Amino acid sequence: MKTNPRRNPLGIAFVGGRTDRADHIRSNEDLLAAQYTPAARLLRLSGLDPVISAEGNLEWGSLADAADDAELVFLGLRDGRACFAPVPAAGSTAPANPALWQAMATLDGDELATYGAARAMVDWHARHRFCARCGQPTRLAKGGWQRNCTAETCRAEHFPRVDPVTIMLVEHDDRLLLGRQPRFPAGSYSALAGFVEPGEAIEEAVAREVLEEAGVVVRDVSYVGSQPWPFPSSLMIGCHAYADHPALTIDHTELEDARWFSRAEVEDAVQAIERGEGGQAFRSPPRTAVANALLRWWVER
Repeated sequence: MKTNPRRNPLGIAFVGGRTDRADHIRSNEDLLAAQYTPAARLLRLSGLDPVISAEGNLEWGSLADAADDAELVFLGLRDGRACFAPVPAAGSTAPANPALWQAMATLDGDELATYGAARAMVDWHARHRFCARCGQPTRLAKGGWQRNCTAETCRAEHFPRVDPVTIMLVEHDDRLLLGRQPRFPAGSYSALAGFVEPGEAIEEAVAREVLEEAGVVVRDVSYVGSQPWPFPSSLMIGCHAYADHPALTIDHTELEDARWFSRAEVEDAVQAIERGEGGQAFRSPPRTAVANALLRWWVER
C-alpha cells in the first residue's frame, strides 16, 4: 500500500485520498447540476464492495452506467472531473469479509482512501432512507452530503455521521498491553478499543475502556493518529497511555484474553506480518488496521 508520507506519516490505510470534496459545488445547486456530464465518472460497486479492474485498480464508468432511478453521491473532483458513487439497495454493518480484504490489498493508498470514503457515504444513505424523527421517506440532497425528510410537517435534515472509537496502546515497563477477541484469527492480538460514549472526552473513553476490559488504570493519555474506518462508518482515534501497575482483571464478555508483550515481541510481530506470517509471541494486525500503525509507531519511536 503506497501512501503520501507528508499527508500520512504513519502510513495508515484509508487515509491520504486525492479527491477534492468540493464543498462549494455540492452546496450550490447550479454548480452541482453542471457536474452531470458525459465526462463525469461513476465508481463501479458491487453492492458495497469495489469492482477491481484487471490491473488491480478501482474500476470507473460513466453516469450512463447508473440505473435511471439510482441515487448518486457526489464524491468530489479528481483531475477536474466530477466523481460519483451509486447508493446500493441495502447497507451493512458487517465487517469486511476475507474476499473484500483480498480485493482491497491491490489498491494503493489513494484508491483505498477513495473507496473507503465512498463506501461509508453510500452505506449511510442505504441505511437512512427514512426519517429518524417521523418515519417518512427521505431524499438525497446536497449531492449526497445530506438527506431531507419529504414530509411537509417535518422537513428534518439529516447528515452523515461517524462513530468515534478509541484504540489505545497501554504501556508499562517497556511492555504493551494487547488483547484478543474470539473472532480474531488464531494467535492474533491487537490494541484495546471501544466506542466513545455520549458526554465523554477521548481521554476519559480511553481510561474507561481499559479499566472495563482489562482492569488497568491508565494515565497520561496522548493522541497518536486516526483512521476513517468504513465498516460501516467509524473514526478510529489512536492513543497511547501509561499504566502504573500491570495486574490484569479481564472482562471475558469483552475479551478472550489480554497480555503484556515486550518490545522485542512486538517488533518481531510487526516484522512478521509484512511477510504474511505470525510472530513468535503473537500475530500482529494487518497493515490495513490502524492498530498495526500504532504498533509500528511504538517500536520505531
